[in-house]
Amino acid sequence: MTEGTVRIDGNTLRLPGGVQVRFIRTLRLPETGTHELPPGLGEFPVRRVEDYPDTVPAAWRSRGGVMLPVYLREAMWLSFAGTSEPAALQVGVGKVCAVSGKPWSSRLTRDPQNYVVLPRQPWLDGINSGKGTVRQFVAVPLGLGATVEGQVTGEEVWGGVQLQSFPLNDGELAAWRDAERRKAQARREMPPAPGGTAPRCPWRHPPHRAPRPHRPVRPRAGRAAPRRWVSVSAARCARRSTGTTGRSGPGPRSRPVGCSCIS
Repeated sequence: MTEGTVRIDGNTLRLPGGVQVRFIRTLRLPETGTHELPPGLGEFPVRRVEDYPDTVPAAWRSRGGVMLPVYLREAMWLSFAGTSEPAALQVGVGKVCAVSGKPWSSRLTRDPQNYVVLPRQPWLDGINSGKGTVRQFVAVPLGLGATVEGQVTGEEVWGGVQLQSFPLNDGELAAWRDAERRKAQARREMPPAPGGTAPRCPWRHPPHRAPRPHRPVRPRAGRAAPRRWVSVSAARCARRSTGTTGRSGPGPRSRPVGCSCIS
């Protein structure tokens, strides 16, 4: 994969700099109150817009990118992976920054911060509401005044999801790698020290990261609504220097849920 290339690998969108984004289906939470994180219910399939020139809207063909099928008012969250070196990722919904809640800007800013820092940020649950919580990504049609784009900008033109990745430039990346080597060397040279006592155990639990909650979901009978396709604009790569300090986007802890558009 060359620098600046965006490609699909299964249901994963691979962006420049090694960033991987997956679109995870989830439960749509009540629109009032603050709630726990919903579970992941599988990945949305991702398809290239250019592979369907006779069926996609003309605006999608001109923008390119990828698309995924969603039901009306279906919810999702974004999962990030693939990079062990620092990178910045911008996430937009209808040209509204999901991290800051402000209109989209293609330039990185720290005040307000309009990007997430990878690999520190493993996922993004929704759009920053400005109250220490986020509003869930929910698919609604354009033109009803229910989209985040309409509420923030006063018009509904773009819709969809916008992604843009910023790997470190060559100089900053070399400095970061050198600092990581020094840290690793210092850890290797650190002498062991006696710790607390514990009973002997023939085996040890393997260390692991706490995963997102996966709760069993009881399916509800009913008539299925038609699926609609949502566009994801072609991600671009910019060779800019970005640090890993500061707020890494809205924390995925709890949030009030509203009607936020990804369509």
